[in-house]
Amino acid sequence: MRRRFTPETGVPFSDRRMVECMREGARRFGWNRRPTQPGQLRDGRWLIGYGMAAAIRPHFQMTTRARVRIGADGIAVVQSDMTDIGGGTYTILTQVAADVLGLPPDRVRVEIGNSDFPTSWGSGGSWGASNSSTAVHHACEILREKLVSAAGRNHPDGLEAEGETVSLQEDPNYKAWSLNSYGAHFAEVGVDIDTAEIRLRRMLGVFAAGRFLNPKTARSQLIGGMTFGVSYALFEQGVLDTRTGGFINRDFTEYHVPVHADVTEIDAVLLDGFDDKANVLGAKGVGELGICGAAAAVANAIYNATGVRVRDFPITLDKVLHRLPLWENGG
Repeated sequence: MRRRFTPETGVPFSDRRMVECMREGARRFGWNRRPTQPGQLRDGRWLIGYGMAAAIRPHFQMTTRARVRIGADGIAVVQSDMTDIGGGTYTILTQVAADVLGLPPDRVRVEIGNSDFPTSWGSGGSWGASNSSTAVHHACEILREKLVSAAGRNHPDGLEAEGETVSLQEDPNYKAWSLNSYGAHFAEVGVDIDTAEIRLRRMLGVFAAGRFLNPKTARSQLIGGMTFGVSYALFEQGVLDTRTGGFINRDFTEYHVPVHADVTEIDAVLLDGFDDKANVLGAKGVGELGICGAAAAVANAIYNATGVRVRDFPITLDKVLHRLPLWENGG
C-alpha cells in the first residue's frame, strides 16, 4: 500500500479512509443520478439538487485517569470524574471493563461525574470516549495482573488499580503519524421555484473512525452531528448588537434550530476498523465528525438545484430568491 503523507507536517497518515467513505456513500445514496448541471431536475414546484462534502476530524488525546476496584462481592467498580452528557459514557466504560476483566456487564458498575474520582479530560472535543476508555482499559489490565498474582490469597477489602491515558504531547505516535477520523456527507434538497424555500429531503453520512466501541451510540452521535450541520447551513444565526456586543436574538423564537419536520430522512453508516496508532483500543473520536462537512454538503446541493452559490451561513431564502432564474412555469 502506498503511504500518503499529510501536507502540514509531512508525516504519514495512520490510516486514511476518506475515499472509501465517499465511494460507499455514493453507492448507497445514488450519486450517479445527480444532475450534472444545476437546475435540471424538477419535482413539481421543487428544484431538486444533490450535494456532497468530505469530513475530516483530528483525533486528540489528553491526560486522563481512571480507577477500577473489585470487591469481595466480585463487582468491578469504575470511577472517573468523566461525564455523560448523552454520548453513552456509562455504556462504553461498562463494555471496556467487562471485556478486559472477563466479567458480564451486569457485574460492572460505572461511577462518574464526581470530582473526588481520578481526573479525566471530560466530554467534548470528540476525545471523551476514546480517552476515558483507554484509561479504563489500562486500569483493568493492571488490576487483572494483580488478581493473577494474588490468586489464592484473601483480600477482604478488595483490590484496585489506576490507569492513565497520556496527552498527545507525550505520546510518540503523535509525532510519527497524523491521526484523524474521516467521513463523507451526501444531501438532497428541494428549492421552491417561486419562494426559494429550502427543504432537506434526505441525507446520508458514511464515517470511518477506527474501532467503534458501541456502534449504536456512535451512530446516534453522528446523526446528531449531521443535524447540527443542517442547522448551521439553514437556520442558526446569532445577531449581535454592535454597540454593546450583546445578542439581539436571545431565545428560540428568533434563533431557529431544526425540528423533526426539517430533518425527515437521515442516516449514518459506520465503516468499522482499527487504528493501532490511536490507542490500544484502536478507537478515535466521532462526536464532531458528524458536523464536519455536513453544512457544505447542503450548500452544494442548493447550488446543484438552483445554480445559486451562497458562501455564508445560514442559507436563508432571501440569499437565494433574487438570484433564481425565471424557470419555465416558475416565477
